[in-house]
Amino acid sequence: MTSSPPPVLPDERLAAGAARLAVRYRGRFSAETVQRLVADSYAQVAEHAHVRTHLVVLAERFAAERLDALAHVEGAPGVGLPRVLFVCSHNAGRSQLGAALLAHRAQSHVVVSSAGTHPAATVEPVVAQAITEAGAHIANAFPKPLTDEVVQAADIVITMGCGDACPVVPGRRYLDWPVADPEGAPIGVVRIIRDEIDAHITELLDSLPGRRASCPAPPVAPPDPHHEGRTDVLQPARLRAVRLRPQRRTLADSRRIPQPSRGRPDRGPLRRVHPR
Repeated sequence: MTSSPPPVLPDERLAAGAARLAVRYRGRFSAETVQRLVADSYAQVAEHAHVRTHLVVLAERFAAERLDALAHVEGAPGVGLPRVLFVCSHNAGRSQLGAALLAHRAQSHVVVSSAGTHPAATVEPVVAQAITEAGAHIANAFPKPLTDEVVQAADIVITMGCGDACPVVPGRRYLDWPVADPEGAPIGVVRIIRDEIDAHITELLDSLPGRRASCPAPPVAPPDPHHEGRTDVLQPARLRAVRLRPQRRTLADSRRIPQPSRGRPDRGPLRRVHPR
């Protein structure tokens, strides 16, 4: 029985990406399997794209993520780094926020991915701005459709407003974070949503056994050896409480301060001359 021929690639430029992925997964997936997955990834990304300029690049990235998830499922699920999947409706707001913040805070200790049940064309600009302000990266992020490989490879699936469209796979840990949708919201509201999601991520990281990660702490200045042991040096946190108040000058004070004479050069204080 002969295997079915690989599908014809919808864009000839996909051949180079399929060849790169075939080399990367050599010994695990055949070139035909890789090419079939690349063609399917291109079709799914193109279905929701408004601009088709970067479809080839996005299809290769999407196919690579799916192949990585499939390799994990066929290998040893549950072994290695924990894998977290964020799912919302359009994969343009909440799930992108969650994935970017977790990847930033976990520092390569967690494999993070995101997807949408009805993916949008692009990530919301205000969402990208809020992510960048938090120090996370979103340059290569784009809305992706939800696929079976990514769901099956996840250890934790976090749903964020996708309703009944989110698939349920036995043996996975499911969390539902009821946060507001940032679509069309001003940047001030999106920042509030971002911080709410970040609070959930703190709880999630604390619940991962032996893999706790936190935000990079701000650098702490080394102690000043000249101030060591002194108790009269104000700490930075206390400096904010100090308020300088203007001093009121009383009449008695003005009498004690020598005043310059008017209409004559300053020759020092005048001396009283007593008559003889």
